Amino acid sequence: MNKILTQLQKIKKENRLGIMTHIVAGYPSLQKSEKLLLTMAEAGVDFIEMQIPFSDPMADGPTIMKANKVALNNKTKIKDALDLMSKLTKKIDIPLLFMGYFNTIYNYGLEKFCLDANQAGCSGLIFPDIPLDEEQQENYIEIVRKNDLIDIRLLSPASTQDRIKKNARLAKGFVYFVARKGVTGSEKSLDKSLEKNLNKIKKHLKTPIAVGFGISEKAHLNALKGKAEIAVIGSALLNQYNDKGITGVKNFLKKIG
Repeated sequence: MNKILTQLQKIKKENRLGIMTHIVAGYPSLQKSEKLLLTMAEAGVDFIEMQIPFSDPMADGPTIMKANKVALNNKTKIKDALDLMSKLTKKIDIPLLFMGYFNTIYNYGLEKFCLDANQAGCSGLIFPDIPLDEEQQENYIEIVRKNDLIDIRLLSPASTQDRIKKNARLAKGFVYFVARKGVTGSEKSLDKSLEKNLNKIKKHLKTPIAVGFGISEKAHLNALKGKAEIAVIGSALLNQYNDKGITGVKNFLKKIG
């Protein structure tokens, strides 16, 4: 069974909110991003998405954009991210996912990337800019699943009912719901329409829901309990790392746990 499904079963059995965190491969260096990911895993998070650096990460706010720029300046390539994934999946048991932008893996070769990702121990892919409309041309979902990976579908407050239904029919593992319009980044409060938007997509979904964008404190996690299965924390953790290093990450995860 794919590790994502196993971890979701564990979260459900323990009747709690799961946590997914985010790193950028090669930020601030490959060695330090490895240590950062291991720290998150040791702190008890359930999933970690490893972002493949990209020159124009359009869905990302300033914190993650800066991390992408540093990683690219470090000459971090897809091969480096795959090697890092392979190294880490031998050390930890939780699911690791690749996140990124489609042009990167398109240039690498989609079939080759999915095969290499599977061999590296990756459990799933999050690529927000490959819409369902292009499936007939790109065969993205078909190729991802052929390689025993789970393609994580994304929905947002702007998703139409038709779009929600189409994604719901194809969803595996969990669906990533973007909590607010705009880009990633920690916020003081959750979007006022979040609960309403979650109720709208739940009418059609059978899979668990992960909520990301703006999640930055324990109060946000408390607000999500019973409304979603996973909280995604990205920029807030990177900000802690930038300010206080590994100790800041450990203390943050302990505080919200």
